[in-house]
Amino acid sequence: MGKTRKLIRQNRTAASPNHTANRLFCVKDIMRVYELSYQTVNHYTDFGLLPVFVKKGNVRFYDKLTVAKRMKAIRQLMGEGYSLRLICKKMMGPL
Repeated sequence: MGKTRKLIRQNRTAASPNHTANRLFCVKDIMRVYELSYQTVNHYTDFGLLPVFVKKGNVRFYDKLTVAKRMKAIRQLMGEGYSLRLICKKMMGPL
């Protein structure tokens, strides 16, 4: 069984709260939970704001905890009037 398949199966069957926090999200989950369009999730991924944890074929999986932290920061900074490019610079630090 491949590494990706094991990770997906472990995350789907995780019963304890510790494992639930590290669960994997696909794009559809992010769209539903954060009320974003598919294009917005792609845009955030292209900018590096939402890092892909693992990719299986055309399906990208994201770490749930990382997405939660990053979305909170993105929404807070957007609320303060920052553009997406400036948010990227703030979150990624100096290059």
